[in-house]
Amino acid sequence: MLDIPERLNAAVVFVDSHLAAGRGSKTAILCGDRSISYQELYENVNRVGNALKQLEVRIEERVALLLPDIPEWAYVFFGAMKLGAVAVPMNTSLKPRDYEYLLNDSRARVLFVHPSLAQQITPVRSQLKFLRHVVVTGEATGEQLAFDELVGAMSAELEPADTSKDEMAFWLYSSGTTGFPKGAIHLHHDMLVEADLYARNTLGIQESDVSFSVAKLFFAYGLGNGLYFPLRVGGTTVLLPDRPTPEAVFGVIDRYQPTVFYSVPTSYAALLHLAEKTGRTSLGRVRMCVSAGEPLPKHIFEKWMERFGVEILDGIGSTEILHIFISNRPGHARPGSTGQIVPGYEAKIVDDQGNELPPRQVGTLLIKGESIAAGYWNKHEATKRTFCGEWINTHDKFLVDEDGFYWYAGRTDDMMKVSGQALWPADVEAVLQEHPAVLESGVVGTADPDGLIKPVAYVVLKDGQAGSGALERELQQFVKSKTAPHKYPRAVIFVDALPKTATGKIQRYKLRERAAEETPLHRG
Repeated sequence: MLDIPERLNAAVVFVDSHLAAGRGSKTAILCGDRSISYQELYENVNRVGNALKQLEVRIEERVALLLPDIPEWAYVFFGAMKLGAVAVPMNTSLKPRDYEYLLNDSRARVLFVHPSLAQQITPVRSQLKFLRHVVVTGEATGEQLAFDELVGAMSAELEPADTSKDEMAFWLYSSGTTGFPKGAIHLHHDMLVEADLYARNTLGIQESDVSFSVAKLFFAYGLGNGLYFPLRVGGTTVLLPDRPTPEAVFGVIDRYQPTVFYSVPTSYAALLHLAEKTGRTSLGRVRMCVSAGEPLPKHIFEKWMERFGVEILDGIGSTEILHIFISNRPGHARPGSTGQIVPGYEAKIVDDQGNELPPRQVGTLLIKGESIAAGYWNKHEATKRTFCGEWINTHDKFLVDEDGFYWYAGRTDDMMKVSGQALWPADVEAVLQEHPAVLESGVVGTADPDGLIKPVAYVVLKDGQAGSGALERELQQFVKSKTAPHKYPRAVIFVDALPKTATGKIQRYKLRERAAEETPLHRG
């Protein structure tokens, strides 16, 4: 167990402590041409906290962030926390009606927004019942406040709020793979637990490391990778405000020479595709790659290792548990597996009646650990379904082998019965992605003319490949040759892109809706 003091303010742990440790002049954040030292981080966090105090934000009140990955993100996140307020990061790729919901649901009093995103708020501003101030990290218009003017005038010193380790520190809204986001309430000790159990003890992150995350800060995975993991050990993080295209990602790797790289399977596949086209074989100084968000296909692990000589450590985390709780270990990765339980967490796999299952049987994964959220804000029924005493129901299906390695089977609501047998989309997707023409795929169940559920595959092809009836039949036969006959897709639909959350997870419920409308199995 970690020794966590009863009185704890997370901003003191992740920001203030570095001055006493003598790291004031060390670079904390690299972003474009900006280099932010730990001293500058400390001062700007305090200035934001003082600005919020001037705007009459009180303890436990919410402060929303709608910002790309820039240093101001960190200033606001920890500045709110140091004051005792609650930071609420928001997904930067949503629509105005989504922000109306999130801002009203969280009752945020202040919103910090980037000029490029401010127009998403304007159409719904009059419907935001609790929002008092909008602070723009650029030129302000109308009733907006300018970040530089507001924050720049404040004192660089701020006494931290006397908060408990169990008080609200920040909320993270779920990424919406199964519907509208829910606000997971995280406490002041949660980041400390994940940083120590996973980043320090499992990955071995060090003060000398430079971290770079493709996943953005508003997402639980990216928040750890790109902010509180490096800050916990006194390391340096590289922030990329722009869209992480393969070209942009390789550009960051070449320019800043990170040593730890975090991404998601979709991005790893795209990076490999570009590397194959350009002949690239180097990752610079990267010593470790980490993946989460979706299962990492075995062939991507193998191709990445063959091309770059660096293994990808796959793991699974969640918004509710904050970060990764099952992971492969450096030097001991098992391709295709999600890895082993992170020490400090507990796992069990249960059947539909809650009985624990023996190894090699697929069931629902339950997790126990100290970084689990307190519950969902204003979602009592959803909280009861997911938070079960000390345990949390991940709603993921797994099996564990005799060596303690966990193997992903799919989401609870993704499973379909085909010819009386269970079929998990992840199994078929993994096979399809082994085909040289396939970049990525999403598999869902839909009814055939007899009303029986059959699998349908939506496939994105690699550059230079064209969809055709011949390729559809080839892919169907490819799946048949590598797995059980009932698993082959009864239709293959070629698409330009798959619907995904901002974190790269396939939104299969949207594919199911599309399949229901298009009835691909009724054609002929």
